[in-house]
Amino acid sequence: MADLYDVMQVAMRGEPAEAPPIGKLLGMSMVAVSPGKSTMELAADERMANPMGTLHGGVLCDLADAAMGMAFATTLGRGETFTTLELKINFLKPVWRSRLRAEGRVVKAGRTVSLIECDVFDEGGSLVARATSTCLTLRGAAAQGR
Repeated sequence: MADLYDVMQVAMRGEPAEAPPIGKLLGMSMVAVSPGKSTMELAADERMANPMGTLHGGVLCDLADAAMGMAFATTLGRGETFTTLELKINFLKPVWRSRLRAEGRVVKAGRTVSLIECDVFDEGGSLVARATSTCLTLRGAAAQGR
C-alpha cells in the first residue's frame, strides 16, 4: 500500500490517484483536491436505494466521509495517518438518482485533533446533506497500526 502522503502529493499535482477499495466499490471519483479541500463525486442510482427507494443514508455518509478524509489527508506530513473519532451527518432532502458532489474542507487542523466538514449537493446544486468529522492524527507506531 502506498504512503498516504505520497498519494496526496500525486493527487494535488492533478495526476490520477488510485481510489481506495470503498471508493471503487461505490464508484466514487475524486475530481479536485488542494490543501485542506477535496471534491468527490458519485452517481447515485437505484442500486444504492433503501427500502423507500431513496438513496441509502450510509452511501451519502460514505461519500461525505471520503471527501472529508481526503481534505484532511492533504494536511498530514510524511508518515502521518489519521482515524475518525466522530462523524455526524444531517440529511436535508431525499435523493433518488443524481450525480452527487461532496465538497470537504478542513475547518481546523490541530496538532492532534482536527475538525472537518462537508456539503453534499445534487446535480441541480441543491444541498442534500451536511456532515462534520473529528479526526485524530496518528504518528509513529500508531500511524503504522502498532
